[in-house]
Amino acid sequence: MNLSEFEDDYEEIAELRGAILDTPVIELMGKNPLIIDADATLVAAINAMNERRTGCVLVQKAGDLVGIFTERDVLRRVVFRDGNRSWKVESVMTKNPETLPPTASVAFALNKMSVDGYRHIPITDDRGKPIGVLSVKDIVRFVVEFFPDAVLNLPSDPDMMIPKTEDGA
Repeated sequence: MNLSEFEDDYEEIAELRGAILDTPVIELMGKNPLIIDADATLVAAINAMNERRTGCVLVQKAGDLVGIFTERDVLRRVVFRDGNRSWKVESVMTKNPETLPPTASVAFALNKMSVDGYRHIPITDDRGKPIGVLSVKDIVRFVVEFFPDAVLNLPSDPDMMIPKTEDGA
């Protein structure tokens, strides 16, 4: 049976909606999260973030998650402050970050990220131990998988998307 373009698009949207509601975050989250001790220096934390090319580190004390340190923390609490090279990450991290269990749905995580303005959420096991981090980037990758042709066929130069003449040619 041939589907109209509208029906085909509707099916893709329905499939995405179902996946967002049903897929647990453990399937998307970054495994092997970057974890540092609370008494690590800011320099060590930022160097680790740069080496791993990630926007956050989870902060622990005695194996327990006590905070999250993100690139936003660097910009808001560290840059242009005197003596910051010797500061401990614990002094500028976000304390007691909100977490999600690995069974939380993508929809729940997306709502929490949107409402509370998070770009990273630690994923913890039932004892509160960090097992991963879910990022906005992980969710974008997940959504893109539902529209690979539409996304992969976009021009690499956004200026190419703007019509050059009135007829769009």
